[in-house]
Amino acid sequence: MSGICDGRVVVVTGAGRGLGRAHALAFAAEGARLVVNDLGVGLDGTPGADGMPGPGSPATRVAEEIRAAGGEAVPHGGDIATTEGAASLVRTALETYGRLDTLVNNAGFLRDRMLVNLDEDDFDAVVRVHLKGHFLPLRHAAAHWRSEAKAGRPPEARIVNTSSGAGLLGSVGQGNYSAAKAGIVALTLVAAAELRRYGVQVNAIAPAARTRMTERTFAETMAAPDSGFDAMAPENVSPLVVWLGSAASAGVTGRVFEAEGGRITVMEGWRPGPSADKGERWVPAEAGEAARKLLAEADEPGPVYGA
Repeated sequence: MSGICDGRVVVVTGAGRGLGRAHALAFAAEGARLVVNDLGVGLDGTPGADGMPGPGSPATRVAEEIRAAGGEAVPHGGDIATTEGAASLVRTALETYGRLDTLVNNAGFLRDRMLVNLDEDDFDAVVRVHLKGHFLPLRHAAAHWRSEAKAGRPPEARIVNTSSGAGLLGSVGQGNYSAAKAGIVALTLVAAAELRRYGVQVNAIAPAARTRMTERTFAETMAAPDSGFDAMAPENVSPLVVWLGSAASAGVTGRVFEAEGGRITVMEGWRPGPSADKGERWVPAEAGEAARKLLAEADEPGPVYGA
């Protein structure tokens, strides 16, 4: 296999199903060598019927699928939201292939509740797998790339993080997930600024696709349209991810892209809007009056999903 990722070593977390599997297969089709990570848990993060490690694990099946097509891949079943799991993920790439070029953070699960019904464990579990599960692999990969740069071997390294429209706009019934995905955007911006000097580019995507996590959301679009183009197929998102993870994306960092069907959108975050400066401290009534005038001049925010 050869393509825009020929010779690159790519790690994809949560790659046993859905978007992660699609990304792994797409990278392999472009010549990358893969570390396929998946813990093999159920939709809510609890051990599932096929979640046990071994020959039948989701990560193993995807690695075998890549090898059957002529590519190179190894499975990794560690918990990347732990220090040891994240460290072993990077170590697997280095010990197997001798290098690491791209990290795609994708792992996650859902425990949806309205806020008044959302308990602490469900909040912590979702933030842990999404936000901490992005931070720890990023940290360990970045430490390796920094060492390479300081040793005079500057990498062309790439990190692609996975946020969500829920992280950009909010989503009713998903306070934990929305908070984690918003945190991933901020983490992306900080990492892009800090790691640029070491030859590392960091970007994020906000994908919309049909997976285990979204099958209820996209229930009305489950069937492929008459045109033959399935707009909700996870494979539609992967070409952008592969490009961002390749050397061809040189100069692109600190960006967030929305990807859905055949559409790619550069998302523009918080920017200063209308402003008023009194030159001294406001009193509450004045501050309120000024705020209302500014709001009348400002653009309306996008609607929260499900509102």
